[in-house]
Amino acid sequence: MGSITTSTITLPTTTTTKTKFTHLSSLLTKPHSLTSSNPQIFKPLTLSTLSRPHTRSIPKSSAADATAASAVPSTAVSSRNLKHRLRNGETLYGLFLLSFSPTLAEIAGLAGYDFVVVDMEHGHGGISDALPCLHALAASGTAAILRVPETSATWAKKALDLGPQGIMFPMIESAESAQEAVSFCRFPRAGIRGAAHTIVRASKYGIDEGYLGNYLDELLILCQVETEEGVKNVEDIAAVDGVDCVQMGPLDLSASMGYLWDPRNKKVREVLRKAERKVLGSRNDDVRVGAYLGGFAMPHDGPKDMRSRGYHMISGAVDVGLFRKAVVEDVTSFKVSMSDDDSDHEEGEGDEEYWSE
Repeated sequence: MGSITTSTITLPTTTTTKTKFTHLSSLLTKPHSLTSSNPQIFKPLTLSTLSRPHTRSIPKSSAADATAASAVPSTAVSSRNLKHRLRNGETLYGLFLLSFSPTLAEIAGLAGYDFVVVDMEHGHGGISDALPCLHALAASGTAAILRVPETSATWAKKALDLGPQGIMFPMIESAESAQEAVSFCRFPRAGIRGAAHTIVRASKYGIDEGYLGNYLDELLILCQVETEEGVKNVEDIAAVDGVDCVQMGPLDLSASMGYLWDPRNKKVREVLRKAERKVLGSRNDDVRVGAYLGGFAMPHDGPKDMRSRGYHMISGAVDVGLFRKAVVEDVTSFKVSMSDDDSDHEEGEGDEEYWSE
C-alpha cells in the first residue's frame, strides 16, 4: 500500500482592526463651574449683592387735607401754566373745541392759542373723546380746559383725572354752588374729590411725586355766570375761595332775560357790564385774592373791546364756527365764479352762433 503524506497548509493571517467610537459628549468643552475650589476667589451671586436699579417711590394717599398738601413748596409749576401767566398780568386768548377732533385741537395749538376749551357741555363728546384732544394739545404745548356738562362730583372727578390745566363749571348761580364746585376739585378733607392720584393721567400715572403738593396751584377753576340769578350773586361768587375765574356767558344771559334772539340788546349789555365791574372789583390789586374775568367774544363785542374793559381770558372763536365760515365762503366763492363764467359765456354767444352757421 502506498503511504499517505500529510502536509500542513498555512493560511495567511488576517488582522481585524476594531474602530473605537468616541462619545460626542466627550468632545464638547465642559462648562465652567459657577463655584470655585477657592471660595476666596469666587463667591456666588445673591440678590443682596446685585445692584438694584433706582426706582422712584409713588406717594401714598395721605389723610392730610388738600390745604396742608398745597402748603408744600413746589418748584414744578411751569411758567406756561395758565395761573402763572394770569398772575403775571397776561391776557390769554383761546378757542372752544366742539368737534372733538384731535387734528383740529393740534392745529389750534400750533396756531398759537393760549388755551383750548374742550367742550363737553355743548359738544357731542365725553371723557373718552376728550382724551385724544388733550394728547394733541399737550403735543403742541397748549393748555387744555375741560368744560363739564353739569356741575357734579362725578363729572368733575373724571375730568380732573385726565389732567387738564383748567375745569369750567356751567350755570353757577350762587356762592353756595361755587363752593360746591370748588369742593369737587379738592381732595379730602378740604373737598370731596375721589382719590386715584397714584394711577391717573393728572399725576402722570403716579410718576409725578409732587402732584399732591402743587395740584391746587396748577389747576384753574372757572365758574360760569350766565343767568340773571347768577349776575345778582356774581360778587359773592367771585369772592369764593378757590374760584379763579368767573366766565361770563352772554348768550344764556340774554336768554334768561327774555332776549334769546337779541344778545346785543341794550338791557343785556347793561347787566353784563355791571357784572364785569363787580368781578374786576373782587381782585383789589391782589393777584391771589378775587377772581379773574373771562368771557366769549361776540360779533357785536369783539376781543379788542373785551380786553379794553379788563377781561383776562377771552375765547374768540369756536372750531365748528370757524370751519363753517370757511366752507360757506369757499362754496359761495365758487358759485359766484360760476355765475361770472355764465355771464361771460352769454356775452360771447353771438360769435358762437356765427361760427355755427
